[in-house]
Amino acid sequence: MIKDIYERSLAGEITRDDAHKLVNSNPFELFDTADQLRQEIVGDEVTFVANRNIDITDHCIIGCTFCSFRNNIGYELTTEEVLTSIKEAVDVNASEICLFGGVMPHMTVEYYCDLFEAIKENYDIMLHSMSPVEVFHAAKASEVSTQEALTSFKSAGLDSLTGASAEILVDSVRAKLCPNKVSTQEWADIITEAHNLGIPSTSTIMYGSIETWEDRIEHLMILRDIQRETGGFTELVPMTFLGKNNIMGQQSNGASGLDDLKLHAIARIILGRDIPNIQASWIKIGTRMAQMALCCGANDLGGTMMEDLISIAAGSSHGEYLSREQMHATIEGVGRIPVERNTLYERVN
Repeated sequence: MIKDIYERSLAGEITRDDAHKLVNSNPFELFDTADQLRQEIVGDEVTFVANRNIDITDHCIIGCTFCSFRNNIGYELTTEEVLTSIKEAVDVNASEICLFGGVMPHMTVEYYCDLFEAIKENYDIMLHSMSPVEVFHAAKASEVSTQEALTSFKSAGLDSLTGASAEILVDSVRAKLCPNKVSTQEWADIITEAHNLGIPSTSTIMYGSIETWEDRIEHLMILRDIQRETGGFTELVPMTFLGKNNIMGQQSNGASGLDDLKLHAIARIILGRDIPNIQASWIKIGTRMAQMALCCGANDLGGTMMEDLISIAAGSSHGEYLSREQMHATIEGVGRIPVERNTLYERVN
């Protein structure tokens, strides 16, 4: 293991300078240190959630340069169509519904609340939805504060917020990736408001486009600072950039496989006990690379998904669904123990 890093990570003392040095350290030592930390912090269990992604619409006013999904088909689901998709998930005992989609002017606070209430009236299932940028625009459309919007969403049945729209939390990078999205500070403020209202969230990082390792480290440090203030993040979801069918793909070939593994390992070392759950997103990097990430600091395999139109549009070729049996086989294939969880990392029998 890298000298002193193991103990300092467990003590929450990793600095930016430490992290920068890790980037150029021996990768095998880096991976071993991250794996030892994973074992100490969360043990040998690898979690996953039975869930379904539902992308409400591919219409969007934001216009991010990395997006391959906007108007790819041209649709917007009705409430009845959303409920039909949820029934299909409930029929296979899924515990989580992830609602995603583009941002449009008519998507007000009332729009989302009506949808959430309809879901909760019909199904007892955890509702994981709304990124900070969706909260921001819904609040703006309804002429209320983001805190008022979040309060309404919680009352309507929202269980947890997504950590999406974070991309890279460095404004100079955001100016090129997503100039019409919220700023770094706005993203952090909305997430903090949600946590303080008792709405937990995931956290994410999209890496491999035009950012540097310094930018990635800054992003992870911001997440750690928020977590130490609120304790509201359930996990970190690293998402490798997929460049098919988007403008940014003309400028970047994405991260290398080595960088995929280094990102998971360095995230484990920086976040330590603060954010104990690090996901290996099989839909982004494939099951084989996800297995490798599970040996480099990760301890969660994400969701069964049932569909991920956004990743597919951007060039993911790793499928849209992993059954419980496939999840178990993938996890057991690296000698680990599969455990089904819900959104909040509570065990599901």
